[in-house]
Amino acid sequence: MAYRDLREFIGDLEAHGLLKRVAAPVSRDLEITEITDRVTKAAGPALLFEKVTGCDMPVLINAFGSVERMAMALGVGDFAEQAARIAELVKPEIPEGFIEKIRKLPALAKMAGFSPSVVRKGVCQEVVIEGDAVDLNRLPALTCWPGDGGRYITFPLIFTRDPETGDRNIGLYRMQVYDRNTTGMHWQVHHDGAAHFAKYRRRGERMPLAAVVGADPVVSYAASAPLPPGMDEAFFAGFLRGKGIDLVKGHTIDIEVPATAEIVLEGYVDPAEPLRREGPFGDHTGFYSLADDYPVFHVTAITHRRDPIYQTIIVGRPPQEDTCMGKATERMFLPLVRTFIPEVIDYCLPEFGVFHNCVFVRIAKRYPFQARKVMHAIWGLGQMMFSKLIVVVDEDVDVQDTDAVLFHVGANVDARRDTVIVDGPVDVLDHASPYVGAGSKMGIDATRKLPGEGVVREWPDPIVMSDVVKRRVVERWTELGLNDIG
Repeated sequence: MAYRDLREFIGDLEAHGLLKRVAAPVSRDLEITEITDRVTKAAGPALLFEKVTGCDMPVLINAFGSVERMAMALGVGDFAEQAARIAELVKPEIPEGFIEKIRKLPALAKMAGFSPSVVRKGVCQEVVIEGDAVDLNRLPALTCWPGDGGRYITFPLIFTRDPETGDRNIGLYRMQVYDRNTTGMHWQVHHDGAAHFAKYRRRGERMPLAAVVGADPVVSYAASAPLPPGMDEAFFAGFLRGKGIDLVKGHTIDIEVPATAEIVLEGYVDPAEPLRREGPFGDHTGFYSLADDYPVFHVTAITHRRDPIYQTIIVGRPPQEDTCMGKATERMFLPLVRTFIPEVIDYCLPEFGVFHNCVFVRIAKRYPFQARKVMHAIWGLGQMMFSKLIVVVDEDVDVQDTDAVLFHVGANVDARRDTVIVDGPVDVLDHASPYVGAGSKMGIDATRKLPGEGVVREWPDPIVMSDVVKRRVVERWTELGLNDIG
């Protein structure tokens, strides 16, 4: 089912016993993080902190912190359902002739129904606060970790527009709260928000933007999705939920925002203003990202629903809530990866790799150096360019099983022959790289080697029991008295 808003999602979580209300007072400074970190690592429920010291807004956290809750947020029982729909979306079929075009019309009409609609009013503007009345300290923004540079809004959906094309972007960029009406805007150089900012800077114009907290869960996920260039996240959210989302024009800016959102911060970034130091911040890598200079966001208005709910997340050493968001992306975007790299059967972004440090890839290998071809294709594929380590295995290896992958690395790899090191862009948060956003990456070919791939000795067959014997043993398991073993 598609949820109309965050509150309907919360109600469904509670009805299924997947949400815990915490009535005791808690501090937004470190205490919520410590509680949530323990609950997340124990595979616990979503949490709704009803009394946050010094604030009058409840805090929702860990809402997406399990595969089950993430699937519910996307309105499916299994990520494979959305993956199949994405496969149809990217299917490269071009209708030939008039009759074929007519047959395609129903599908095209359905696609049009996924586009967002702009409505006149939205509950996100039930309360409007402007000018000197704006006070970001009313928000229960968290100090997540002891070394953080301050309080952070950790899960804001940042709505911007390209000043030249009008294209919309929705990104997830953390915001350090500086004072009552300014924050940092941590968009990294590789992201679309930073690209829009660069265009406003060249034009010498202020950049309007809106930061949304607590949207329909599908919209929140869409903001994190690694979409192809030019695809509108608002359209993608409508596609995932099977119906276009409702947007409403901002109260003080010409930016549309989700009509059912809990909280909207409206304002601008001025490219002529000096950058300001932001950070450190305890990040999803498990380490602090270092302080650096970023643009300043000036909040000119806050709009919100009556009795708003503040949705946030914490990041840090995995597993965390974003781990499950990443798993959803991995599963749902497999069809898109296979569109560009057809020999890929499956891939895995293992939890320990924090999204960009490691990728396991399973391929149907047919010719020499095909594994290397796949590595370079992945490094040229959107945000997968950040992949620091790629391990390629054969089609009979389960890449969701880390031990199976590492077994084949140990068995099939000669270090000199089967590794490749390249230079290129890396994640800005990678503290091991010699330069910010640039460094080296490694590919490991753990496939069986073919003639033509260097010096290849006779390759042995793997040890596999015959199917006949396996079936016979299964049939005799009770007779052997081994039922209590498995």
